[in-house]
Amino acid sequence: MRLVLLGPPGAGKGTQAKGLARELQLAHISTGDLLRQNVAQSTALGLEAKDYMNKGLLVPDSLVTKMLEDRFGRPDLKNGFILDGYPRTINQAKTLDAILAARSIKLDVVFDLDSSEPVIVQRLSGRLVCRKCGALFHKTNMPPKVADVCDQCAGELYQRDDDKEETIKKRLAVYRGEVAALLEYYRNAGLLVTVPADEDAAIVLKKIIDKAKNFK
Repeated sequence: MRLVLLGPPGAGKGTQAKGLARELQLAHISTGDLLRQNVAQSTALGLEAKDYMNKGLLVPDSLVTKMLEDRFGRPDLKNGFILDGYPRTINQAKTLDAILAARSIKLDVVFDLDSSEPVIVQRLSGRLVCRKCGALFHKTNMPPKVADVCDQCAGELYQRDDDKEETIKKRLAVYRGEVAALLEYYRNAGLLVTVPADEDAAIVLKKIIDKAKNFK
């Protein structure tokens, strides 16, 4: 099975992608992880990306595309994959189509995690990130054992600037404006399936798995 997870910030794409990868035995591809791995491993693409990042610039789509092309060429994807965090625009969707077509691969389904603004604000405004290892926690939903200390590496936990309520609402407004055309693109392709995502992560995961069974 080959599927894409879409949804606004805070909808739980990363959490659901990991759960689906485990339950369905599929490779999990996160463009954010791909970028970090390439930078950490100092690959040619990673060094190029780091140059943009050091200058405070966004990593261009063309560079992310090259990372994806490399990733789709690896053998662990033969049984399928879950793509999380990409595409974000119609142009990226068309690029993905081209990458997959070059390998005679087609998407089976695109799940859109539909989460409401109050729930998203609650999730993101309580999120804590470890400065050392990047592990995620939540002030109420998943608090660390010791306040402000990472359970995994004892690193310092902090709240990102873009996880403050006012910034979250602005991010959501931008997302809603950008994603409408992308959802229509996949709806017209007959691939889009909307999944309500306000409930507990385990409940949402079960919903996705139940719907995914229709595409095996």
